[in-house]
Amino acid sequence: MPASAPADRRLLILDDDPTGSQCVAGIDVAFDLDPAIPVGALAEPGSACFVLTNTRALDEAEAVVLNRRVLAGVLDGGVPAGGLHVVSRSDSTLRGHVIAEPLAIAEELGARGIDVDAIVLCPAMLEAGRFTEGDIHYARVGGEAVEVARTDFARDATFGFTSSDLREFLEERSDGAVRASEVLSLSLADIREGGVARVREVLAGARDRRWVVVNATEYSDLEVVAEAMAGLEAEGRTFVTRCAPSFVRPLVGQHGAHVVDPASIEIPPGRLDHGLVVVGSHVGLTTTQLRAVQRRGTLAEIEIHVPSVLDARREEHLAEAAAQAKQTLENSDCVVYTSRDLVAADDPAESLAIARSVSDAVVEVVRRVSGAKPAWVVAKGGITSHEVAEKGLRIRRARVEGQFWPGQVSLFSAQEAPDEVMGAPYVVFPGNVGGEEALADVVDVLAAAVAAR
Repeated sequence: MPASAPADRRLLILDDDPTGSQCVAGIDVAFDLDPAIPVGALAEPGSACFVLTNTRALDEAEAVVLNRRVLAGVLDGGVPAGGLHVVSRSDSTLRGHVIAEPLAIAEELGARGIDVDAIVLCPAMLEAGRFTEGDIHYARVGGEAVEVARTDFARDATFGFTSSDLREFLEERSDGAVRASEVLSLSLADIREGGVARVREVLAGARDRRWVVVNATEYSDLEVVAEAMAGLEAEGRTFVTRCAPSFVRPLVGQHGAHVVDPASIEIPPGRLDHGLVVVGSHVGLTTTQLRAVQRRGTLAEIEIHVPSVLDARREEHLAEAAAQAKQTLENSDCVVYTSRDLVAADDPAESLAIARSVSDAVVEVVRRVSGAKPAWVVAKGGITSHEVAEKGLRIRRARVEGQFWPGQVSLFSAQEAPDEVMGAPYVVFPGNVGGEEALADVVDVLAAAVAAR
């Protein structure tokens, strides 16, 4: 399903982890920050490309520098700034550098004579039960719609917040630099009763990087907003979008989902008969899904003991885990996971440093195991899946082939990678997505694909 962006617009999506492409298919994703990759992908009008920046694992200053550097590299490579729509794609539960990253993009465009009129905030991730109504962002938890500030996501050690009202959220996260009273809103009434004309009217009134909140509970809402934005951009207006995965689909001109099954998943010859699951995420849902895999008893288990990788035992422990995984893959699918007891600190910077150290440990195990050529690899957790792909498997560029469910859990195929990785299905499984049995179900589909080859 190729992308077809409106008119001559090119779409550059700077994604703070690899989960932003889970609502689209047939689009290239750059894991490597070499600007030549998106420059090539955006050669033709109407094209789109994701660049995985992994900035949610960086502090704010580093994230700002990286956003500007990537965008500058794309523009310096010859992609015209006029007609380029830059999306700052982030986690739909409002975690990440929500204010700093879009502003960094606007600053880089401004330095090149492109004035950004509005920054459009659209955090709805419809497939995962996250939507915005009355400017309040909700997450569906246990079948119930809960204001997002009342969920575990809002208690994130690094990116926590207290406001579910997106206008107030922007004021809170900007330390008052963005006033809630000055944030524009596209209400459901604007979108559904006023249609494209009303949305255009609201957006046309935005100047000087005005923040605009998008309310949405279904794809038709997003499609109206995307159409209005495209029309105004064709007339010379410039927007930067901060959004979750759902809004990317109408922005690139795609409709519906491309769902994969065992028959559509190719396992190349020369690979083992068994695959590897890597679990790094610590959100509650991930732990629940891991327990479901363990109950089915279909995967051998290898635990990376987090306290051991944070002290002098690190090297010995990682060597043992990698050797055990390689041996296990000869006879069984296996899961490598970090111990579930979260090691954190009161200081956000220290917590981030611990998370990086643990992530690096997971990556090192995968790097040592990749030469064994597992049939497939599943990475659980946003930051984990980026690090595993880029540093563990050394994938430079991949293509989104589709998802295991509409809008959730993407299957990638490596387009530029070492020989031992090319052709192996790589599954990006966000930490906070899917039901209790979802991870186990993905493993079953992949196992069926191996059995069918």
